[in-house]
Amino acid sequence: MPDFGLEVALHAGGHRLVAGVDEAGRGPLAGPVVVAAVILPAAWEAEVPPGVPLDDSKRLTAAQREIAYAAIRRWAVAWRIRVMGPAAIDRLNILAATLAGMTGAVTALRPEPDYVLVDGNRLPPLPVPGRAVVGGDRRSCSIAAASVLAKVVRDRLMAVYGARYPQWGFERHKGYPTRAHREALLRFGPSPIHRASFRVRGAPWQATRRSGGVENPSLPGIWNG
Repeated sequence: MPDFGLEVALHAGGHRLVAGVDEAGRGPLAGPVVVAAVILPAAWEAEVPPGVPLDDSKRLTAAQREIAYAAIRRWAVAWRIRVMGPAAIDRLNILAATLAGMTGAVTALRPEPDYVLVDGNRLPPLPVPGRAVVGGDRRSCSIAAASVLAKVVRDRLMAVYGARYPQWGFERHKGYPTRAHREALLRFGPSPIHRASFRVRGAPWQATRRSGGVENPSLPGIWNG
């Protein structure tokens, strides 16, 4: 389980506003990569009612993520989300698009952080000091909070896309390369939100992604809850 050990050490070193950063959606064949940056209050454990689950989003159920999402939105000092759509991913590549989203989310935080903890092994360009933490969503509560925000927002987006493009079943697999998703690709070809730069064995659709995808979707209800 993540804890506040990294944050406490940084507070002791004089850093007062520590942001956690994480993403959801690097691996799927379709849809955006969503990045979140979160500054939690130093007194999170005292301020937030007991029972709010805070962990790596992949280790929480959908219902637990929704509870954590609402709590983070309510009690965080600051939070920001950036959505990098499939066109940006194809233009930049998935790593560069993810890092650009991280930079954008951090620089949009108000108040501004004075230190940043990023899940993974690479730091994006940042205006303040930071550290990449491998497995950070299981070590740092701030990173875990960012992972929850990113996951919930991306899942909500993919549910909307599932209704908009029902042939591909995005509400079920969220764009990941499941067997059902690969079979839909073979049957229907790519949707407007498929990543043309990604490769699928046996599916010769990479250069023919349909037009009509949304670069940075503005969809009602995605950020609420």
